[in-house]
Amino acid sequence: MTWSLPEPMLTVAVDSPALPAGWAAEPKWDGFRAQLAVHTNGRVLLRSRQGTDMTGSFPEIREAALAQLPTDTGLDGELVVWESGRLAFERLQQRLDRRGTGSGEAARQWPAHYVVFDLVHAGGDVTGWPYQRRRAALESLFRTVAFRRR
Repeated sequence: MTWSLPEPMLTVAVDSPALPAGWAAEPKWDGFRAQLAVHTNGRVLLRSRQGTDMTGSFPEIREAALAQLPTDTGLDGELVVWESGRLAFERLQQRLDRRGTGSGEAARQWPAHYVVFDLVHAGGDVTGWPYQRRRAALESLFRTVAFRRR
């Protein structure tokens, strides 16, 4: 069965950085917001907030997703590139235009990392779950992934 990623939840400006009780926040990295889907047929989709398919530009993310994540998983997060101990947004931008052989070369030169902050699909749509439940499921998923890699 084919499923689709939900529309990304967008940030909301606030008057104070203090969070109300029961709220959670994630830091804003200097990267691209991206959703990642691993389908049962081995298809991986890395999609920008605007819906652009970025999978071909980031083959290392696709390979890591196939190797480490269960099928029917959807994640929300941010793509980042580190260079000389700092986030390098300009390198990330340069990666978008590369496909095929060029994307593999760029991945070796400026590897991207995917910082995950939400689980949106786990065998079914989980966006209706309360955040705390999704977060617990996300942490459990990555504990399982880390255990399998040992």
